[in-house]
Formats: sequence, C-alpha cells, structure tokens
Amino acid sequence: MTDASDSRALAPRRHDEILRRLAADGSVSIAALSAFFNVSRETIRRDLKQLADRGQLGLVHGGATLFEPTEPALTQRAQENSAAKAVIGRVAAGLVRDGMVVLIDSGTTTLAVAQALSGLKNLTICTPSLTIALLLCRQPSTRVHMLGGEIDPGEEAAVGIDALEAIGRFRVDIAFVGGGGLSPDGEVTDFTRNGAEQRSRMIAAAERAYFVLDSSKFGRLTPLRIPRFELAAGLITDAAPPAAIGEALVRKGPKLIVAT
Repeated sequence: MTDASDSRALAPRRHDEILRRLAADGSVSIAALSAFFNVSRETIRRDLKQLADRGQLGLVHGGATLFEPTEPALTQRAQENSAAKAVIGRVAAGLVRDGMVVLIDSGTTTLAVAQALSGLKNLTICTPSLTIALLLCRQPSTRVHMLGGEIDPGEEAAVGIDALEAIGRFRVDIAFVGGGGLSPDGEVTDFTRNGAEQRSRMIAAAERAYFVLDSSKFGRLTPLRIPRFELAAGLITDAAPPAAIGEALVRKGPKLIVAT
C-alpha cells in the first residue's frame, strides 16, 4: 500500500484513540496527535473533520473539544461535582450583603449559591428556578419573586418571552448566572438560543453579574455564545482553568475568581 492508503486504513484506530483522549481530557491538539501517531498535521485535520461531521466532537483552532449539543436534566446534573459547587456557592454568597436585590439563574451551581445565603437579612430574590424559589421563600426576612414564563421540565425553571421581559422589571444589585461551558477561546457558551439570551439579559440587568461555573465546564464546547458575556464582572470557579483559557477569558473582560 502507498503511504496515503496505509494512513486511511489506520484511520479507524486513530479515531478511536482521539475519542478516548477527548473523553479523558476534554480536548486534543493537532500538534500532539500528529506527533503521537507519526502522521502529518493535515492527516489529523482530516480525522478531526470526519469526527466533527459525525457530531462526535467540535473543531476549535488548533484541535478539537467535546461537543455537547444538549444539556442533561437538572436532576442528573445535581449529582455531579457537588463539593466543587458548594465551594463556589460559599464564595459567591460572600459577595452578597444584607438588603440586596439578588438575581439567581436556574441551575445546580446557582442552587449552591442560594443554599449559601442563609443568615443574610432583608434580601429580595429574583429567580426563574422553581427549586431556588421554594428554598429561599422559606428563609426569614427574604422576599422571592418568580420570573414568569413557561416551565422547562428538564431545567425546572421558567423560560421564554415572559421570563425575558420580567428580568428587565427589577433593579438588581448582583446576579449569579450559569452557563453551558467555558470554551477554549475564553467565551462562556450555552446550549439554547433562549438560554443564551436569558443569561445575557440577566447580566445587563445587574449592577454586577458573576458567572458561576465548576471546572468540569472548562474547554466544553456548546453551540451558542452568550451575547455580551464579557460585561460580567467575573467568573467564579473551583479550580484554575488551563492557562490559555484563563488568559483568554480575562482579556475579554471578566475577572477570574478561583474559590478556595
């Protein structure tokens, strides 16, 4: 066989190894794969393109990352990285003062923020989340406003035009916002257009807004950018991201806060 035909014959083996590395590390680079397999970078680019066409990964500059077109249900996510989310929640809650109006997004990391707010007084909470509203309405001297709209059963939260309009009615001191992933380019991304727009409006409504993302979302590629995500004051997480991702995020604007 020629070198080209031999490379094609070995492609399935390379594809299996590429997917194994993605599952373990979350991303792969063309340079590293080229050296590992002892093939040209163009061959690796073809491999990655074939896998991307099958929906098995997402292409990024210099390599590929896990591609996740849909978000798991809230009940499934609640079991993942709970200790890391609790640490993030405590640090985020430390930014809240008595008497503030606090906008809390739906999600499991934002739920950890809500759980850490006990002891604060005279808070006004705005949230689309049924779980967060039910938790905080039981706290003394806390007023809770549910953002209206259709309830997404997977997220257990209000979505849609009514929720978007409701966000703009409040004067918000501080907001805690979720996200689908932190891309290799330092952008906070989401799974749906509605989710991305809703989170963008939360950022715009608040005097200060913070993303709360646990480290499992580093390098994760979800389909949609959150518009104007760079206007957020910061991103609170449980561990430092890879240097390139952290530097890209900070260049765009939000401060990186690593919870300890």
